[in-house]
Amino acid sequence: MKVTCPLCKKKLTYDKDNKYRPFCSKPCYDRDLISWHEGDYAVKGEPASAEDFMSERKKNKGEDF
Repeated sequence: MKVTCPLCKKKLTYDKDNKYRPFCSKPCYDRDLISWHEGDYAVKGEPASAEDFMSERKKNKGEDF
């Protein structure tokens, strides 16, 4: 299946052998990760409180989400 890299718009084959999918390369993968880290992307909603986080962890028996 042909897809477009979300960052550079390069066409690529969406393939399980591409460890950076849906990105075309490590630089695009890294740029996206940095954008998340710097807060350029955000999930809408109220920030979770520590209590919300702990109750969710308890509900999942301490396992990560």
